[in-house]
Amino acid sequence: MSRITRFFYPGVRLKRWIFLFILSFTLFSIGITGAIGKGLIGFNLPYFKIDKYINPVRDFLLKSTKLVTIDIIVVVLGGFGLYYVIKSFSRYVRAVYPEREDAGKAVHDEIRLGKGPKLVAIGGGTGLSTLLKGIKRYTSNITAVVTVADDGGSSGRLRKDLKIPPPGDIRNCMVALADSSDLMGKIFQHRFKGKGKELDGHSFGNLFIGALTTLSGSFEKAVKESGDILSIRGRVIPVTLEKVTLTARLKNGKFIKGQSAITKIGKPINRVNIVPEAPIPSPEALQAIRKANLVIMGPGSLYTSIIPNLLVKGVWEEIRNTKAKVVYICNIMTQPGETKSLSVSGHINAIISHTGENFINYVIINTGEIPESVIKNYSKKGSEPVRIDYKAIHELGIKTVGDNLMLLSNGLVRHDPEKLAKAVMRLIV
Repeated sequence: MSRITRFFYPGVRLKRWIFLFILSFTLFSIGITGAIGKGLIGFNLPYFKIDKYINPVRDFLLKSTKLVTIDIIVVVLGGFGLYYVIKSFSRYVRAVYPEREDAGKAVHDEIRLGKGPKLVAIGGGTGLSTLLKGIKRYTSNITAVVTVADDGGSSGRLRKDLKIPPPGDIRNCMVALADSSDLMGKIFQHRFKGKGKELDGHSFGNLFIGALTTLSGSFEKAVKESGDILSIRGRVIPVTLEKVTLTARLKNGKFIKGQSAITKIGKPINRVNIVPEAPIPSPEALQAIRKANLVIMGPGSLYTSIIPNLLVKGVWEEIRNTKAKVVYICNIMTQPGETKSLSVSGHINAIISHTGENFINYVIINTGEIPESVIKNYSKKGSEPVRIDYKAIHELGIKTVGDNLMLLSNGLVRHDPEKLAKAVMRLIV
């Protein structure tokens, strides 16, 4: 209700157009009913006199003679008023959405996207932002629940210096959902370069979120206000506001602490944990999962982007209890060391082993053919296409959704945002 009343604040300049529209529509209706009534005098249906119910409307409001000239004048005045209101409101919308050439389309898009399905996307890194880039074309009811275990690079430095959750993955998701100019997105993603300088390696967006956190005293407020500045479609929520550290027990028995160290060592992982164990989740994240039509996990690093979210207190339990369909988007290629030789069912079983339950209904997989030359280049880095073992997947009670979801760029295999979004939306339809 508060959002609606904001339209009537002084200076918004909407009240005048609403009043003029009502006045013009009333005049137009009065004139039309009068004209129609005269044209239908004496025309009656069984047990129903049409002119009896049309003429009194005009006559009661105008209290005038039944001259056709008056009706014509009223219709013209009302029609001109409606035309003026529509034209003026169109200019108003163009002023609010300066990047939209078609004001009508801008309004239509806002209404259409606002009626879209409620989606919750869980993950982190570039994988989640790829999904968000495509899915924002279909709905603005998106909640991105993002991991806060990153401790490397710019995020790690700000986490240590400002005592805030790492903003990097959150920044990427906000830029992916942004409806503002490309320039704003580029500014947020701009990374400073200067060997030996204090700003070296920092991205502007990370520093901006850090500054807002200091000013507002709240990381949550900083994220929300940053989203408002970028005009994002949907919400970006850190899965928890507690300072968490990711740990891993490798298959060779070694214990590794810190997400960046786990990624750097690149060895097969047996299990990951977070410290403190079961941190308090964001209430907004749990509420979004509860109300979702579809809960999506991935794509992204299995052990460092997806599973850490599920280890936060109450998150996987809420997913288990939701009435929404739960979807896992499997990576196209294995991650060097971490998921070496893991098939699609192997990825799913890793999630099940960490949560103790299988709550996944669908898995989205790439069935497009990867060029042999690209596979050879990846194999040199210890990566390979994720093997699709349909039988094992179906034995887990999970349905597969396959399509060519691949985007090849500079020899790199990625998910195509638009193709991936279409595959997701097919599950909603």
